[in-house]
Amino acid sequence: MKCLHINIRKATFILITVLINQTYMEDLARSSAQNKRIDYISSALPKTNDLILNCPSNNDCDKLNATCISCNLNEDCIYGTTVNTMCQPEKGVDCNGAKSFPKQYTCRYCYQTEQWEHSCELMANCNSVASPRSYYITNCTVRDDVICLGLRTFKKKLVCNWTSGYKWSTTLALSIILGGFGADRFYLGHWQEGIGKLLSFGGLGVWTIIDVILISLHYLGPADGSLFI
Repeated sequence: MKCLHINIRKATFILITVLINQTYMEDLARSSAQNKRIDYISSALPKTNDLILNCPSNNDCDKLNATCISCNLNEDCIYGTTVNTMCQPEKGVDCNGAKSFPKQYTCRYCYQTEQWEHSCELMANCNSVASPRSYYITNCTVRDDVICLGLRTFKKKLVCNWTSGYKWSTTLALSIILGGFGADRFYLGHWQEGIGKLLSFGGLGVWTIIDVILISLHYLGPADGSLFI
């Protein structure tokens, strides 16, 4: 009887676990489907009033930027080919000439555009001198004159590469001339090492020589993780 009681408890526990997992998976599937529907609806929505307000008035319709027009884009096109399509100004945009006009665009999604065809929000709180190089994900938006498939603002992974104004030449000069007093370390923001270097007279010259080599090789950089200019 005792074994039977234990087996019933185990079976009940397994059944409850299965039911909980099944409920969780169903909720996850519903959430994923809802998110996909939201993304689809967002991509199908017309351009915001802010974009339309930035569209010039009394211009030729066929000279308007991509943010001011709506085009019949075909997602079944061959990637990389030049495609002809018909476009019309967005509702509320005032322009001259024919309201339906031809345009050419390269078959690709907006996130596949070249680096010079979009601008990204750059971050300045990452480590540019990390090894291996560090990356961050940010929002990028294609230029107004570029026609592409999908959302015009997208996520992109960028290498951490920013500067806060520290000059390599100034740092190297300080390291050679005043390195024994920790001036190079103080300049780069390494205060603790700078104090140690000052009190030890540059580690009796050894620390000074090492820092000159590290700075000349760009191995030692600003404390905030930025790059030299």
